[in-house]
Amino acid sequence: MSAGLETADILVLGKGDNLHQQVLASFPLCDVTEEDLTQNPLFSKLLATLTQHVDRTGLTVPLKTELDKAEQKLQSQKRQWLRSESLHRGLQEMIQEHCVRKHNNEVPPDQNMFYETMERCLRVTRCVRQLDPSSTTSQDQPLILGLTPQQVTQLLPSEKNVQRMRQALPRQLEKHLKDKCLSLLSYYQPEWENESEGLKTNKLSHLSTLLDKEKKRTELLKEICRENTVLLQRQTQLYLSELIKCIQLLQTLILDHKLKIQTDLDRKKLVYFEGKCELVLQKIKTEMVEVQLDTYSPDTVSAHRKIRQRLECELKACKAEKQAVELKLSSFGILGKAFEALAEEYSRLRQEIDMKNWALKELTQYDEK
Repeated sequence: MSAGLETADILVLGKGDNLHQQVLASFPLCDVTEEDLTQNPLFSKLLATLTQHVDRTGLTVPLKTELDKAEQKLQSQKRQWLRSESLHRGLQEMIQEHCVRKHNNEVPPDQNMFYETMERCLRVTRCVRQLDPSSTTSQDQPLILGLTPQQVTQLLPSEKNVQRMRQALPRQLEKHLKDKCLSLLSYYQPEWENESEGLKTNKLSHLSTLLDKEKKRTELLKEICRENTVLLQRQTQLYLSELIKCIQLLQTLILDHKLKIQTDLDRKKLVYFEGKCELVLQKIKTEMVEVQLDTYSPDTVSAHRKIRQRLECELKACKAEKQAVELKLSSFGILGKAFEALAEEYSRLRQEIDMKNWALKELTQYDEK
């Protein structure tokens, strides 16, 4: 029953090349080519079945749901942290800007009191947080310099100054954030820098939408870049495999060409050796006839010895050439009919050498007589 359902799911996906394309699109991170799916149909069916249970990243549906919930929770906590961190950094920037203004120009006493109170509150709060034991452990932590959070809290400004600072803080913080947003707007669109403040404020309300569009466009380009990278890797693999096949084919052609050329060279050498043997044989026959016509004088005996020595030297040279030709012929035994032709020529060369041996033997017997 389950097999029938799986088959039905596969048929819903598609058939043939369409099925392969859908499988590859469902698993973009899987290093599989369409040729692999064609050569392994069972593996292709397995991947097609898995597409009903996992997503493009390989996660199952329940795991993907839990992961989405965890990401939502993480995003919520991250937004809270970013909100507090942005507020804290904004306050620090306000204090730094006040220090720069106080260094360059005179500052009204009320502003000076406001920023000094805010800076002191931030420092005390930071120290208290450092002295407060961690909530992740039940062990008592040693006190820093023997101080407790209660002792540090006593260094806060007076309640009156703190209340004044809290009343003026939203207005000053809003002004500071507005100036930062206008600076960001001028950086994002420099041509808007010379516009009126009202027009800048109107365009500032649409800045978040523009930035969100830019962010989505950037993410889309990154996704396209990743897909192009995967496609490039697949094309590179296909190119390398085709290149290897071409190299193997080229090596085969080179080897065949080399064997054909070597066969022609060996054939020419055999023809040369055959002609040389015939010339030597004719020379031997001529000298033997001349010896038979001569008398048994000491000069004739000496001439016989010289002829025999020369024949022995030529016989040794022919034997060495014969051994070299035998080695080459043995390496080309795989040539079939071409090898048979070479063997026939080798047989003729062997007969010529036997005739030389016979002539040398006859000459030796003639000398003994």
